[in-house]
Amino acid sequence: MPIARRLVCLFTLSATAALSSAQAPHVVTPAEQQKIDAIVAHMTLEQKLDYIGGTGFAVRAVPSLNLPAFEMSDGPYGTRSNTGFPSTTYAAGIGLAASWDRELAARVGGGIGRDARARGVHYMLGPGVNIYRSPRNGRNFEYFGEDPYLASNIAVGYITGMQETGVSATIKHFLGNNSEFLRHDSDSLIDERTLREIYLPTFEAAVKQAHVGAVMDSYNLINGHHATENGYFNTDIMRKEWGYKGVMMSDWDATYDGVAAANGGLDLEMPIGKFMNRASLEPAIKAGKVSEATIDEKVRRILYTATAFGWLDRPQTDDSISVVDSRNKAVALDSARESVVLLKNSRHLLPLQKSSIKTILVVGPDAYPSVPVGGGSAGVVPFHLVSTLEGLTNAFGSSATVLYDRGLPTLSALAHATTFTTTATSGKPGLTLERFQNAELSGPPASTVVVAHIDVLGVSLADISGGVDAFMAAVAAGPKRLSHRHTGFYNAPKAGVYLIAVQGTGEGSGHRVYLDGKLVIDNWSISRSLQPQLSLQLTAGPHKVVVEDKQDGLWGGGVSLAIVDQKEVVNARAIKLARTADAVIVAAGFQSETESEGADRTFSLPFGQDELINAMATANPKTIVDLTSGGNVDSTAWFDHVPALLESWYAGQEGGTALAEILLGEVNPSGHLPASFERRAEDNPTFNNYYPEGESKRTTYKEGIFVGYRGYQHNNVKPLFPFGFGLSYTTFKFSDLTIGPASVGKDVQVTVAFDLTNSGDRPGAQVAEVYVSEDHPILSRPARELKGFERVQLAPGETKHVSIKLNSRSFAFYDVAKKRWSIQPGKFTIQVGDSVESLPLKGSVNITSSDVADLVPQH
Repeated sequence: MPIARRLVCLFTLSATAALSSAQAPHVVTPAEQQKIDAIVAHMTLEQKLDYIGGTGFAVRAVPSLNLPAFEMSDGPYGTRSNTGFPSTTYAAGIGLAASWDRELAARVGGGIGRDARARGVHYMLGPGVNIYRSPRNGRNFEYFGEDPYLASNIAVGYITGMQETGVSATIKHFLGNNSEFLRHDSDSLIDERTLREIYLPTFEAAVKQAHVGAVMDSYNLINGHHATENGYFNTDIMRKEWGYKGVMMSDWDATYDGVAAANGGLDLEMPIGKFMNRASLEPAIKAGKVSEATIDEKVRRILYTATAFGWLDRPQTDDSISVVDSRNKAVALDSARESVVLLKNSRHLLPLQKSSIKTILVVGPDAYPSVPVGGGSAGVVPFHLVSTLEGLTNAFGSSATVLYDRGLPTLSALAHATTFTTTATSGKPGLTLERFQNAELSGPPASTVVVAHIDVLGVSLADISGGVDAFMAAVAAGPKRLSHRHTGFYNAPKAGVYLIAVQGTGEGSGHRVYLDGKLVIDNWSISRSLQPQLSLQLTAGPHKVVVEDKQDGLWGGGVSLAIVDQKEVVNARAIKLARTADAVIVAAGFQSETESEGADRTFSLPFGQDELINAMATANPKTIVDLTSGGNVDSTAWFDHVPALLESWYAGQEGGTALAEILLGEVNPSGHLPASFERRAEDNPTFNNYYPEGESKRTTYKEGIFVGYRGYQHNNVKPLFPFGFGLSYTTFKFSDLTIGPASVGKDVQVTVAFDLTNSGDRPGAQVAEVYVSEDHPILSRPARELKGFERVQLAPGETKHVSIKLNSRSFAFYDVAKKRWSIQPGKFTIQVGDSVESLPLKGSVNITSSDVADLVPQH
């Protein structure tokens, strides 16, 4: 037998391998490392270069070396498996963070891991952990909120639970991917202290505490260099400082230069070796621009991860696990229950008294069908969904009549109901559509036709989510470049306020709308939202409308436009039903078409929903609003008119069941906000610098460390709802705070202990939050920072003694000059409560040590 063949046989599958046992990643032994080195030594350069480029959703197999393919799956809140085959769908990341429940995060990670093992998946592409800077980010729903300590703890739980099943988590997106506009081209300019204190800690915890198997680089640039080429983050910090040994992969199509990526720390280009391939790297190696040793290290890291997870010693498909895992349904339901945040409950409207409800109306775009997750690669397909309508119908049974009306037409229906004429007077029905075979509307059009409506289909991520073959076909076909211009006249039947709404497709596309010669919607260069809208006062008669759209990428293009009288947008039937119902539930918010990767979203609710909520509140004083969103929305138009408001985020497959249980008091709401909710868009600390200035593609994080609640306090701006806020049907009391300091060497250990009592008459969970502030800082520091928390379940009248340990990092700041974490000796205030603004317990501790051990926030 040839030597190479004998070597790789050491990795052949063991017939006696235990398929269903937990396979947490282990430390690769010296003997195993020697086997890895032997395989690399017997690979040809061509094999190595091929190996560091993916094959759609897998690390390629090398049959001659007995190396199997290592399969990947989108997530991060269900196993999409890239075949369109369903799986359990859990509450999305922002909802999981709202639970403040580490153990639940581990259960969700474990459930996804089991689903992955049942499908033969090695790498799950999650969790996403980018910090919530602004509610406008279209991908906030995947992430864990605005605070790095909370995000770190939820991420560590999720990763640990998943990896114990023998599946590698892939933490993403490294780094500074805090928006979705211009995501391939935007440059996040972040100073070193801000990076260390806000944007790096969650990744650091994933590496040091959870031992994550893979890290995914983001699309954007950070401080002038693309993430996939950024050796400072990929090598200096990730590997040299933190000791990371796993795989550094690109996001899909996020590699731009093969030589720069090879030297910048990228190990694996996905979905294919478009740049890190033989054609670009062999000449670079011969010219001395890239060393073969660098390529060898990339292959070693892929094999290191495979060895640590046992993938070379057993099949990844575990036939002892059902593809419909019954345990996971319970986890999904708990994730939905714990994620709901009760924000407002005037006059104790909730919980509803089931015996007093004979008729209840469920209304709104998100009432049916259910909206389990936002759009893009997170779009998991569940086996079943429980919508708000179904959840309440099941909960009431025969005791009440549950009525339903969508309340609003879809945008597509409105677009087809919006009529135009080709000229202002005596024109033909329809608009003139010009098609161009470029993305600039330049030159003569390829064709000119008259169409009835503005409704051009584009290519979205959803169109290629059915499987890897469709995705690879789109990649192979390459970018498409085309554009359209619609020109016509809208005849307003009467003077009044009209809603104008546009549906675009996000990444790789652009659109803009001119009304009477004025640019009123501009998404041409920056994808500010998938479905922009505005209200305009129109006179009766014709108004010239010009709509332009473009596609310049693998997907994108396409546009729909609707115009409707604001007074007529709400269905008359819904108003009639609301007047007769005992209560109204408005299921409002976003969907995959309006909140997704590839573009940002509006701060306002999608078109017509403000009008719907106000119409329901006017018709029925017992109107309850339930929001589906990845973050805050503008509620100024209706907040004062509704007595009850809940935030359900994206609740996964069991959202309707969980909501019904909470509305009827069978489950006590226990979620707390993982992000501050501003009163106005302008109040957000990032409002003035979220988008680049002028034609620049650089986004300067001018707020620095003062993002989220740190920024509201720094700017003396009171949010509508503070970070950590959440109401309950019972009451809680904090008491008897004690603070026990102990300085030990380079580590500072402080124990914060207190009693927490359920002083009400219902069982419930409370989140106890610990905040630390430095009394006399030598440089600007936040007024207080979250440094500990515990979710505590209590029966009525029950008291539990809670003890939370703080370490050196709880008191430290990053000293840029010294390039390390430091503590300024002195007095620190410690406060305990249930939100950053509700802290009834207060004490202090004196810290004498200035040294900080190499610690991350404790999990």
